[in-house]
Amino acid sequence: MKINNNKNSPVTSGNVSGNVSGNTYNNSEQNRNLAEAAKEIQQLLKQLEQSYTGNFQIATKAIEHIESKPKRFPKTLNALKAGSIQALEQLLNHPASSFFIGALEEWHKN
Repeated sequence: MKINNNKNSPVTSGNVSGNVSGNTYNNSEQNRNLAEAAKEIQQLLKQLEQSYTGNFQIATKAIEHIESKPKRFPKTLNALKAGSIQALEQLLNHPASSFFIGALEEWHKN
């Protein structure tokens, strides 16, 4: 028998017999990293909108910026590696975010 326990979820008790192994998934750290990645991207998009017009151009410049300075955006790149692009999209609040997510998905494929 295998028991999975997620933190911050209700726990039930009962009689268990046989071999028991447990996995703990710490989603709060992943969520925190995702929120920090969204904050990094949000700040970058706001910075770029001062110099560029058009959401597509802002998104393109943001991807170029991340490609040229990957050490500056580790949380963003880790979110990509974890496959959290859609979750990241939910956290972004900028007119260029949908263009950015589309470009990010294409960039991630290559």
